Amino acid sequence: MSSDKKKDKEKSTAGKLSRKDYEKALGKLQVELVALQEWVVREGARICIVFEGRDGAGKGGTIRALTDRVNPRVFRVVALPAPTDREKSQMYIQRYLPHLPAAGEVVIFDRSWYNRAGVERVMGFCSDEELRQFLAVVPLVEKAMVTSGITLIKYWLEVSPEEQTRRLQDRIDDPRKNWKLSPMDVKSYTRWQEYSVARDEMLVASDTGYAPWHVAVSDNKRRARLNILSHFLAQVPYEKTERERIELPERQVEDAGSAYALKVIPEPF
Repeated sequence: MSSDKKKDKEKSTAGKLSRKDYEKALGKLQVELVALQEWVVREGARICIVFEGRDGAGKGGTIRALTDRVNPRVFRVVALPAPTDREKSQMYIQRYLPHLPAAGEVVIFDRSWYNRAGVERVMGFCSDEELRQFLAVVPLVEKAMVTSGITLIKYWLEVSPEEQTRRLQDRIDDPRKNWKLSPMDVKSYTRWQEYSVARDEMLVASDTGYAPWHVAVSDNKRRARLNILSHFLAQVPYEKTERERIELPERQVEDAGSAYALKVIPEPF
């Protein structure tokens, strides 16, 4: 038995989800996501999904599972860099507004305006007054979004300190994952309790009936992804579109005497 198969068997027997079971369940959910996508386009729906959480909580992997089999022109991921000097001079929420969904779009924020209540607060990038203003205003902004017809769904991914340490250390040890670990992640690592306080105050201030927070414990990445995708599908009243089965027509056979010689790349493997 290969080492990968052995690991999956051990995980399955320990009450966790094997890769085979995970991929089977994920495939079924992704079929539903395609059906939801067709409904969004047909109905001109506007959906906005916010993903927040601790460093290493699995936001990126969940977003990949959500978007892997759908049209990127419909499911659009927004992950903004640090603000420019010009953006710093604007109203705080202003740089996020142009990215909100138009008709027939699902916009996914990989971190969002809640940066102000999280990393900016803990790392000292905003003043206490700026934080107070943000927490007071954000429910009003989200109320305006929902009133305009946007379906706003907010997820907080929570991970234990032990699992966070394991995942961040894995990013250090694996050359394929080094890019995932920023200097800010390293600085933030020591401030677990400060982030806990910031999280709690943020949730209390912005958990509303029209835009509630949904918390997912993500120590088990596979289960967390499946649970979030299943929950998301349950939040949208989509209906499947009946499709006619497509039959491929006969195709003209290419003339064997083509004058153009295809330049095939080398095959090192």
